[in-house]
Amino acid sequence: MIIKISENGLPRDAWKIRETVFIMEQGFQNELDELDDSAVHLVLYDDKGCPAGVCRIFPSEKPEEYILGRLAVLKEQRGKHIGEKVVKEAEKYAASKGARVMKLHAQCQASAFYEKIGYHPYGDIEEEEGCPHIWMKTSL
Repeated sequence: MIIKISENGLPRDAWKIRETVFIMEQGFQNELDELDDSAVHLVLYDDKGCPAGVCRIFPSEKPEEYILGRLAVLKEQRGKHIGEKVVKEAEKYAASKGARVMKLHAQCQASAFYEKIGYHPYGDIEEEEGCPHIWMKTSL
């Protein structure tokens, strides 16, 4: 497996994964936003060179803090620890830029996954397009 990091906008492979998972599979409509132009995008490719997972990260308004979002793994690739590998690589990247904390706004149904890899929930549950989300964070 290889992870490609793009600092110059949303790569096509990242968009295709997000479109498949968030729009086609989960029914979200507002998938693209202004953050995609400035965020760093990570795409994990499987051993055959096919895109399998993605996330984006960007600095928050607070110094030494990054935000991870839009983590998605194609259905046929789930169960292979791809999500964890993408997150860990994103954490390494953020730490190399001086980040000490990584935050994310997790779908509540995915919060157990994030807890397994070291994230802790905080704050209130909020709705995004009718889907409950919770803020989570970890120290880097």
